[in-house]
Amino acid sequence: MEAKRLFDGIYRINSRLATENSSRGRKVYGEELVELDGKEYRLWNPYRSKLAAAILNGLKAVKFEADSVVLYLGAATGTTASHVGDIAREGAVFCVEFSERNMRELIPVCEERQNMLPLLCDANDVEKYSGAVPECSIIYQDVSARNQAEILKKNAQFLKRGGYAYFVIKSQSIDVSKRPEQVFRKELAELHGMFELVEKVDLEPFDSLHLFVVLRKK
Repeated sequence: MEAKRLFDGIYRINSRLATENSSRGRKVYGEELVELDGKEYRLWNPYRSKLAAAILNGLKAVKFEADSVVLYLGAATGTTASHVGDIAREGAVFCVEFSERNMRELIPVCEERQNMLPLLCDANDVEKYSGAVPECSIIYQDVSARNQAEILKKNAQFLKRGGYAYFVIKSQSIDVSKRPEQVFRKELAELHGMFELVEKVDLEPFDSLHLFVVLRKK
C-alpha cells in the first residue's frame, strides 16, 4: 500500500482519496486514519464531501496548494474544510458558517488546526467579516440558499483577479419547481460577467441534484 500523489496535498491510497493529517491522531468525522512511511493520512469520504466526489469524478482544475488562502463559505462542521486545511497546510482557511449548532462542532476542529479560522456569520452579510478576511486565492462555496450566485458575487471582493471559485450549485435550495439543469444554467448566467467557466463536474453517484463548478475570476 502506498500514497500516490494526485494533486498538491491530495493522495490516492489504493482506490481511496486521502490528505495528510495536519493534526496527527485526530479525526474530524469518524474517517479512517492510515499510517504510511512515517506519515498519517485521513481517508476522504466522497459521500461526505462534494470536493472529494468531484475529484473522483474527474475534476482536473484542482488549484489548492500548500500556501493557498481559502475563503470557505458554508463550512458546516468542518468535514471538507478540514481536508482543505490539510492541503493548505502553510496557508489559511477562513470558515464562514451561519449555524450556531454547526459552529459548536466546527470550533474544536479549528482549535486543533491552526490554519483554520471559524467565523460565525451569514455569507450574505460580507461586511460582518470583511475586516477579518484578506485577499484570497480560492473561494469554496457550499451553501443552502436561494441566492447562491448572488452570494458568490458578494464574496468575490475577497478573491484576487485570476483566483478560482469552487461553487456547489444546490438546485433544490434555489427552486424545486424547475429542473436542476434550468437552475444550473440560470445561476451560471448570473456569474458570467464576473467569472469565466473553467469546469463542470456531475457528482453522481455520490450526490444528486447538485452541480460542482469551477470558475475563474476575470
